[in-house]
Amino acid sequence: MYATERQQLIEQLIATDGRVSVPDLADRFSVTTETVRRDLAALEAAGVVRRVHGGAVSRSRASTLEPSLAERASQHGPAKDAIAAAAVSLLGQELDGAVYLDAGSTTAAIARLLATDGRPRAGIEVVTHAMTVAQTLAGIPGVGLSVIGGRVRGLTAAAVGAHTVDAIGRLRPDIAFIGANGLSVGFGLSTPDPDEAAVKRAIVAAARRVVVVADADKFDAELLVSFAQLDAVDVLITDLPPQGALALALADADVEVVVA
Repeated sequence: MYATERQQLIEQLIATDGRVSVPDLADRFSVTTETVRRDLAALEAAGVVRRVHGGAVSRSRASTLEPSLAERASQHGPAKDAIAAAAVSLLGQELDGAVYLDAGSTTAAIARLLATDGRPRAGIEVVTHAMTVAQTLAGIPGVGLSVIGGRVRGLTAAAVGAHTVDAIGRLRPDIAFIGANGLSVGFGLSTPDPDEAAVKRAIVAAARRVVVVADADKFDAELLVSFAQLDAVDVLITDLPPQGALALALADADVEVVVA
C-alpha cells in the first residue's frame, strides 16, 4: 500500500472515530510505528489532524475549539431533545424544588421543554447564569426564575467571572444539569474556556445532585480545562451507551448512565 493510500484511510478512521493510536494503526496496516508517525506528521502538516500523545485526533477536537451557541444548537438536535426529555423526567411527575441549569445547547433544550411540556408544577425554582435559558423561562407560569449575573461571554451567552462563581457558591440547588465539551477517563469533564470551567466547577460543588447532559460526540474528548472528575457526577444522560474504558470508568465512579 502506498503512503498516500494509507494516509487517506487514516484520515477516514479519524473522521469516524475521532482519534487513532499509533500501535493500532501499525497493526492494522502491518507497518512499523515509525512509518505511522511519519504518516501522522504528514497529515498534521496538511492540516487534517492534530497529533497527541500516542496517536492523533481530529482537528475538530482541538483543546481550545469552541463552537458558538448557535452552531451547537444546530448539531445533534434530535439527540439533544431526547436527552432533555430524559432530564426532565428525573424531576418526577410534579416539577418542584430548586434546579440549576448550566449554559449550553442541551440545557437550553431542557429549558424549552420546561416552558412547553404542560406538566403540573408544585413550585419549581430554576437558577441559571445562561442568558438564553433565562429568556426561555422568563414569565412561564409556575416556574420561578433566578438569574446569576456577571460578565457575559458573547460566544456562549453565559455569565462568568468572580461574581458569578461567588454567587453560585452560596446556593444549594437540589439538582444541577450541567453540560460538558469533553468527557474522558483521565481528564474527567472539560471545557475550552477557563472562566466557563470555573463556573461549572462551582455548580458541581454547590448541587446536591449533579446530572451531566452530553451527547456521545463528547465521549473521550479532552478540552483545555478540566472542571470535575467522573466521581463528582451522579447521573450521565446521553444518546448512546459509552464503550470501552469510558464505560468501565463510569461504572467504577458509580455514575448512573441513562441512554435517552
